[in-house]
Amino acid sequence: MYKIAVVEDEKDLGSLLIKYLEKEGYEATLFTNGEDALKNAAIPFHLWILDIMLPGVTSGYDLIKEIRKVKPEMPVIFTSARDQDIDKIMGLELGSDDYLAKPYSPKELMLRIKRLLERCYKASKEHDTISYEGYVIDLEKRSVMLDNEIIVLTSKEYDLLCYLIENKNKALAREQIITHVWGDDYFGSDRVVDDLLRRLRSKMPKINIETIYGYGYRLLW
Repeated sequence: MYKIAVVEDEKDLGSLLIKYLEKEGYEATLFTNGEDALKNAAIPFHLWILDIMLPGVTSGYDLIKEIRKVKPEMPVIFTSARDQDIDKIMGLELGSDDYLAKPYSPKELMLRIKRLLERCYKASKEHDTISYEGYVIDLEKRSVMLDNEIIVLTSKEYDLLCYLIENKNKALAREQIITHVWGDDYFGSDRVVDDLLRRLRSKMPKINIETIYGYGYRLLW
C-alpha cells in the first residue's frame, strides 16, 4: 500500500483529499502546517502533496528542499491557490514532479497521483537492471550504482536517465525531454533541460551524452 503525505492548511480540503485517497486504497496522512510536516520528513512516504502557501514560517518550497535531503528521488506534487506562473516554474525547478493550481478537482489529482506512482514505482521493463559504462541501473528500485556505491539521483534526474537509455543513440529534442520528464502541461524555459543534464553529467561523468546544439541531446551507447 502506498503511503501519501498531504500538506494542506485548508482543513476541509485536506480532509476531503484524505477521504479520496483512502477510497483509492492509499494510506494517507494530513499535515496542516509546514512545521509538523517538517518534523515527519524522514517518514518513508511514497509521495508528498505540498501546498506552497502555508501558515507559519515553513513554506512548500522549504519542505521540498528538506524532503529531498532525506530522499532525493521522492515524488512531489505542488499545489497553489495563487495560480501564478512563477509558482509553477519555481516548483518545477525545485524538483516537483507535478503542479496543480487551486481550485482543482480531487478526481484530477487522483489521476495524476496514480500516473506519477506508476511511473516512479512500477517500471515495467523487460529486464530488472541495465548495465552501462560500469553503472548498474535497477529499474524496480529506481537506483543507480557504480562500484557498489549508490549514486543519489533526484526523481527527475533518474527519469531523464531512463528516457535517454530508452532512446539510446537517438537525437532527442529539448521539447521531447520536457514532455517526458516534466509533463505535457509544463510552462517555462527549456533551460531546465540543460540544467538537469548538467547535474546528471556531474553525478555520472562516465555516461556519454552528446549535445546537439540548437536541438537537444543524444545518449551514445
